[in-house]
Amino acid sequence: MEQGQLEERKLKEIEHSRKRREVLQGFERIADTHAAAQVENLEELVKDKEKFDYHFSNMKYYAVVVKSEEHKHKWLEQHCAPGKKILDFACGNGENGIYAATMGADCTGIDISPEGVANATKNAEKFNVSDHCRFVAMDGENMTFEDNTFDLAVEYGALHHVELDKALSELARVLKPGGKMMCVEALRHNPLIHWYRKRTPHLRTEWEVEHILGVESLDIMRKYFGQVDVKFFHLTALALVPLRKTFLFRFLLPVFNAIDSVLLSTQAVGKYGWIMTVELGQPKK
Repeated sequence: MEQGQLEERKLKEIEHSRKRREVLQGFERIADTHAAAQVENLEELVKDKEKFDYHFSNMKYYAVVVKSEEHKHKWLEQHCAPGKKILDFACGNGENGIYAATMGADCTGIDISPEGVANATKNAEKFNVSDHCRFVAMDGENMTFEDNTFDLAVEYGALHHVELDKALSELARVLKPGGKMMCVEALRHNPLIHWYRKRTPHLRTEWEVEHILGVESLDIMRKYFGQVDVKFFHLTALALVPLRKTFLFRFLLPVFNAIDSVLLSTQAVGKYGWIMTVELGQPKK
């Protein structure tokens, strides 16, 4: 991938990613939560504590994402098996692809950031899956894979970094006719959550803020996939973030998750949650 041929917005994405990947090698969403859920060797993986506190100050909110993470992991466990080929789209530090590889799947992860690819490769080696889990630098809007290469694909928080039509067209192309994909994306409809994004510009690029997905993005997905199944997560549970490192957190989170599962069960209210998962299937050729 020749960076000199990329659009300016993509170069800004690479630079923003570089700053983050040079600070943290590990899996960022379990970096600021209760000790029982926190990654064990966090101190080893954080390369600069001061920069970590600045560039990852929003990680505290990921303490509440248990239910959406469980949903994604169950999907991977259900679909990944030896012989299945999975694409980890915009892999970051590689956690989704590595998890798929531990289930036996043959994983190829791509990311526009060379630093992300380097971190993911190190993490694959650490988890002893590097023999069937590789990562390469590639533009997700212009993938070099042949048509119908993958049985499965997974992405987390990547689709708001790309032009959605281009990326979805490419994903539908490289997936096999019976292929499926799990997407995990933030939503933009909640005014308080979106206000926080706009007042913390150092945490994301300008393009990213302006392209957070909404429920209308599901219509774009339907242009490229015959199956688009969505679930919404995390609204009232966000109130527990200040308690994330106390003993109360582990007791209260299941209660608030139960409230959210009822409250966010329809699109009319669900769109005001923080995160949605979308299962895509039946790619249109």
